[in-house]
Amino acid sequence: MQRIFRATLNTVNGLRAAASSEAAFRHELIALALAVPLALVIGATAWTALALIGVILAVMIVELLNTAIEKLADRVTLDHDPMIGRVKDMGSAAVGLSLLIAVLVWLLAIWERLAGLL
Repeated sequence: MQRIFRATLNTVNGLRAAASSEAAFRHELIALALAVPLALVIGATAWTALALIGVILAVMIVELLNTAIEKLADRVTLDHDPMIGRVKDMGSAAVGLSLLIAVLVWLLAIWERLAGLL
């Protein structure tokens, strides 16, 4: 039970650290707060609403991993290193691709909802 408590504390600490130091993560928190009620309106089924919320959470997960990579890379060296630059670019690309998936899922759900109303 103590291990679960410590893991939960680590999670809360990680979320706080990301929210306090990363503007992108704060924006994603706002997107999540907006997405939950919107998903319940737009989603024609519970599964669709879950998918809409899930893709926002997935973006946040990828953002957390990208932030962790960037913080670790900056801890290793603040000097310009082409290899570290590539690693950071790959993390950024992962965030971009997760955002693309999220946008496509939301557009499809909106399209299906509007088509159902017509």
